[in-house]
Amino acid sequence: MCSSKYVLEQLPELQQIETIIQNASTEFLSHEVLCHVFCDHDLLPVYGLTLGNRAADIPCITFVAGIHGLERIGAQVVMAFLETLLKRLEWDLVFADILQQVRINILPLINPVGMLNYTRSNGQGVDLMRNAPVDSDEKTIWLGGGHRISSLLPWYRGKAGEAMQLEAQALCDYMTREVLPSPFSLILDCHFGFGFQNQIWFPYARSKVEPIKHLREVYYLRKLFMQTFPHQDYLFGPQSKHYLSHGDLWDYLYQQSLASNRIFLPLTLEMGSWRWIRKNPLQLRNLQGLYHPTQPHRLNRVLRGHLILMDFLLHATLSYKNWVPKSHKLEVEKQAMAFWYADVP
Repeated sequence: MCSSKYVLEQLPELQQIETIIQNASTEFLSHEVLCHVFCDHDLLPVYGLTLGNRAADIPCITFVAGIHGLERIGAQVVMAFLETLLKRLEWDLVFADILQQVRINILPLINPVGMLNYTRSNGQGVDLMRNAPVDSDEKTIWLGGGHRISSLLPWYRGKAGEAMQLEAQALCDYMTREVLPSPFSLILDCHFGFGFQNQIWFPYARSKVEPIKHLREVYYLRKLFMQTFPHQDYLFGPQSKHYLSHGDLWDYLYQQSLASNRIFLPLTLEMGSWRWIRKNPLQLRNLQGLYHPTQPHRLNRVLRGHLILMDFLLHATLSYKNWVPKSHKLEVEKQAMAFWYADVP
C-alpha cells in the first residue's frame, strides 16, 4: 500500500479499499494497480480487484465506480457489495462454488484525485466520461454534452487529438485485457443521478436513433429482472433518452467489443438523489450534500438498497446461457424497438 496517511484521512474510500485488500484472503481476492495519478506530493493508486475464476472463457461481471469525483456514493455502494461477498465466502459453500464459474471485477475508485478534491473532473480538469475518442452523431446540449473550450468549465473533454487521460486509458486497457475476451460480460457503472427514481442506462450516448447491436439481450435482461423482482423501482432504458454526449467511455468500449462475436453489455446505474434531498433539504447547505446522503440511516438504506440488483446481475452473468435469446431473435428485437424506440422514424 502506497497511500500516505494524509491522503487516507482525507479520502476514506481509498482507505477502505486498502483495508479490504489487507484483510481479505489472497486465495479469493486478487488486486492490481491499474495506474498511479499524481496529486500534490502523492501518487494515488487506481485499484482493480478480482474474485473468481480468471480463465478467459469464463463469463464476468465488472462493477465500476468513482469516475466522477463528486459521486462518492457509487464507490461506497460498490465496496459495500464487495464486503458482502467476502463475508459470504467465510461460510457460504454455494457462493464459493459459484466463483469457480464466474469472475467478478471491482474497480471501485477510478478518479481518486477528483474525489479527494471534491470535483467531478480529474486532476487535469477533464470529465472522464467525456474523454473517449468518440463523437455524438447528433446535436448535444451545450457544454453538458462535452466540450473543448476550457478545463475551467464542467464537462470538459480535453484537447482535440490528445491521448485519453491516464485514468480513462487505464480503465479501457483493463476492459480490453480482462473483460472483452470473456464470452459474456456485464458492466455496472455506479453514479448518482438527479430524480426520484433509480435508473439503469445502456448505450448509446451518441445517438437517439441508432440502437445497440445487442438490444434484444438488454431487453430480455430487463424483462428477466422485472419478472424476478416485480416490486423494484428502477427505470431501464437507453441513455440517449435522457441526453446525448461526446466521448462516452461505454460507447467507445462497446464499439470496440463489436469486433468479436462476444457479448459486452455496459450498464450505468444512476441513483436517484432527489429522494435523499426531499427527506433532508438542509443537506444542500454544502456541495457534497447534493451528491451524497448525509444522514447515516439514509446512507445505510442506499448501501443496502442496490444489493438485490447487483446480486441479480451476478447470477444473470453466471447463467447467461439460460436466458440470452437464441431463438425468436427477430421477434424479441421488434419488441425491444417498440418498447424503447417507438418514436424513432
